Amino acid sequence: MGVEPENTLRSFVHAEQAGMDAIELDLHLSKDGALAVMHDAEVDRTTDGTGSVAEKTLAELRELDAGQGERVPVFEEVLDAVRSPLQAEIKDAAAARALAEVMRRRDLVDRVEVSSFHDEAVAEIAQLVPGVRTVLIASRWRSDVVDRAKAVGAATLALNIRRLTLEVVEQAHAEGVKVIGWVVNTQDHLRLVRALGLDGATTDFPEIRRAGRFTA
Repeated sequence: MGVEPENTLRSFVHAEQAGMDAIELDLHLSKDGALAVMHDAEVDRTTDGTGSVAEKTLAELRELDAGQGERVPVFEEVLDAVRSPLQAEIKDAAAARALAEVMRRRDLVDRVEVSSFHDEAVAEIAQLVPGVRTVLIASRWRSDVVDRAKAVGAATLALNIRRLTLEVVEQAHAEGVKVIGWVVNTQDHLRLVRALGLDGATTDFPEIRRAGRFTA
């Protein structure tokens, strides 16, 4: 989203061409049950429309301009547009069941990792799709965050880099839980990723990976 319209096919293709290990996207259910790729519950910030994703049909979402003429994609279109591994974030728990159906139908366990801020969504997708890799996301957390990840079967924690401490990383690693930091958009944050021994990081700027090889 740092260089292309957010959550569009154009942005995902750019990320793949930049050589990123995986592409993260966000999912909401439309009024008629489509897996719409959008970060916010409302369309206002990222399109020329207004209102809730959940109150719009897919046809209505298609009419919106998501930036530079891009349209709001559905999850299946992203699967076809790029070949990279995907991390699909469930923005509302209702999307878990629809995502599970697509993952089973298209045999996506090896390609798609599922993440969410919602413990119940992580637990549900794990139950619906045997063998799926899951990520529990947190911006603010308490001392039980590693226990929460283990309780819902999440192999990875995705934590806000601005609040992340070595203590949390060491605790997670001791319990066999990986940790990735978000959002890493500066060289200082990239240095912090390495200093903390994180297992990965998310960024809005794919080119930071190339620059970081020489300056971080």
